[in-house]
Amino acid sequence: MKITMARIDNRLLHGIVIAQYLPQADCQRIMVIDDEVANNPKKKEMMMFAKPDGYAASIIPLAKALENFKNNKYEGQRIFILAKTPQVFAALLEIGVPIPELIIGATDRLNEGIKLSNRAYISEEEADVCRHIQQMGTRIIVQHAPSVTPVELSKIIH
Repeated sequence: MKITMARIDNRLLHGIVIAQYLPQADCQRIMVIDDEVANNPKKKEMMMFAKPDGYAASIIPLAKALENFKNNKYEGQRIFILAKTPQVFAALLEIGVPIPELIIGATDRLNEGIKLSNRAYISEEEADVCRHIQQMGTRIIVQHAPSVTPVELSKIIH
């Protein structure tokens, strides 16, 4: 199992992700980890419709993702993970899922908290989680789209 890309994005699987990030991800599976979407059949179905042909997809709550990774369910697969918060990625790292880089794209919290970009703000709690993620060896960049120059999170928060 290899995490080929990991991204925080409040819209999860959508146009920019599909058209611009997915071709770079070199993955077999798109994994959306979000309790709200996974537990809402209508939202889950809509997100599955967005998935391009040729990719496996998982839209699952965090607890199920942790269980599946612990049980090596994705052995031999290349995975692109999408979630809305850094807490999801911290939980994955804490059980040993290797995430070399995390991209912060867009967040729900606009004009509120610590500004990372015009489309991404984080709370002080999320900043602490990001620092923890960095301490576990994951590089974090802020980048809304591949055409935007990435900025190292460590240059924004210390």
